[in-house]
Amino acid sequence: MLAATVPFPGARAWANDVDAAIVFAVDKSASINIEHATLQRQGHVGALRSKEVAYAIAGGLVGCIAITYIQWSSVGRLQTVLPWTTICDSGQAAAAASTIDRAGDTGQGRSSRGRTSLSFAIDVSGQLLDRFPGTARKNIIDVSSNGTNNDGLPVTESRRRAVAKGYIINAIAVERTEPGVTTDLPGYFRENVIGGAGSFVIAPASPADYSVAICRKLVLEISSAAPSNDRTTR
Repeated sequence: MLAATVPFPGARAWANDVDAAIVFAVDKSASINIEHATLQRQGHVGALRSKEVAYAIAGGLVGCIAITYIQWSSVGRLQTVLPWTTICDSGQAAAAASTIDRAGDTGQGRSSRGRTSLSFAIDVSGQLLDRFPGTARKNIIDVSSNGTNNDGLPVTESRRRAVAKGYIINAIAVERTEPGVTTDLPGYFRENVIGGAGSFVIAPASPADYSVAICRKLVLEISSAAPSNDRTTR
């Protein structure tokens, strides 16, 4: 059903072997304000430009990763900011970061942005991994959001389908709580969203920690380092 209704504008890929194929699935629903949008966009930009991520990529068995950056809200609302792109060096990482910085969500126009469908984000991300023509040692869906699933299919069903394919779902909680819904958003992600071998949640304690948290998450994903035992990095 999704394949018939959801376009993937500008999709392109290189048939390469990579250490990890990563879908950055970033929330741009109505609850994402300018501050949240800036945190998400600049957090990914800063991480891709960092020496730590460059070292992690270079230290892989292949020495390359592939990434795509999408933005989502309710079912059917999807934007591809960066199609599948192979990154093997700091120059390629910087170019990808510049595209995200230029075309990523700014948080404006919130009224028409839609609800929060984490299940849609996972399903679309799974389709993107299905279509990746190369071979990846790890296939990862990175969900960044400030809310719980309130649109579309139950998120646990989407998680089950993705994990059954061998995909790993990690998450970053933009906020610690969703007022009126849950006082523990990282806990909600841990129980309902993340899945697969070594999956984890990162929950930055402050805006200043956000870029560092995404950088740490990427290093964990690209390298063979294991996350903490409780699967939550704070």
